[in-house]
Amino acid sequence: MKAKKHLGQHFLVNQAVIEKIIDLIKKECPQDLPVMEVGPGQGVLTYHLDDHFNKFTAVEFDRDMVKILIQKLDLNKIVNEDFLGLNLKSVYQDEFSLVGNFPYNISSQIIFKMIANREQIPIMVGMFQKEVAERICSTPGGKKNGILSLNAQAYYTAEKIFDIGPDAFDPPPRVDSSIILLKRKENYELPCDEKLYTRLLKLAFSQRRKMLRNTIKPMLDDVSDPMFQKRPEQLSVEEFINIVRLIEDQNKNK
Repeated sequence: MKAKKHLGQHFLVNQAVIEKIIDLIKKECPQDLPVMEVGPGQGVLTYHLDDHFNKFTAVEFDRDMVKILIQKLDLNKIVNEDFLGLNLKSVYQDEFSLVGNFPYNISSQIIFKMIANREQIPIMVGMFQKEVAERICSTPGGKKNGILSLNAQAYYTAEKIFDIGPDAFDPPPRVDSSIILLKRKENYELPCDEKLYTRLLKLAFSQRRKMLRNTIKPMLDDVSDPMFQKRPEQLSVEEFINIVRLIEDQNKNK
C-alpha cells in the first residue's frame, strides 16, 4: 500500500521506534481508560494497543487503510471518519486517552480539537512534526512560544519525549518527528473568560515582533505596567491570564 501524499501519510517501519512508542503509551495511559488512536494507518501500533487496553477504537479516514485494519481488528472498533469532524461522544461518553502517529497536515488542528474536548481527554501521547512538537512544548521567552503553546499549556502540561529521524518511515518525510506527552492539569478551567483569552492571544501574536503595549490597545486602555514592554512570546500562560483579568475589570467599570 503506497502512502497518500495528500493525506500526509508516512508509514512508521522502524521496529525499535514502534516498540518505544507502544511502551510509552502503556506506561502513561491507564489500562482501564478507553483509548482512541487517530491515524492508525496499517496498524503498527493498533493491534498491540487493542490487546493491552480494555477498550480501544481506531479512527481512520482512509478507506484503503480500513481494509487492512479489518483483517486483524474487529470492525466495531474502527471508525471510518475524519477525526476533526467526529463527535467524540458518539465513540466514548466519558474520558479516554488520545494517541497516534498523527497526520502532519492536521496535527495542529488535532491539538485544538483536543483542547475543545478536554473534559474527555486527560492524556495524549502523539507523534508530530518536530517543529510543531517544539511549538506545542515551548516555554516563555522561546521564539517558538505562541498561540499553539499558550493554548495547549493553559490546560495541559506538555513534554517532548524523544525525536525520530526520517529514516524510520516509508516514505521518509523531509522533516524530523517527535513524540510528545500532554497531561491535563488538575484544574483545567481558566480563572478568566476563555474566549477573551483566545482573542487576546490572536491579537497579541498578530504582530508578534511588536511590544504588547502597541498591539493590545484595542482591548486595554492602561498599558503602563512593565509587562507590556515585552513581546508576546516572552509571556507565560499566567501572565496572559492576568492581562485578561485586567481587561475584564476594565469592562466592568465602563
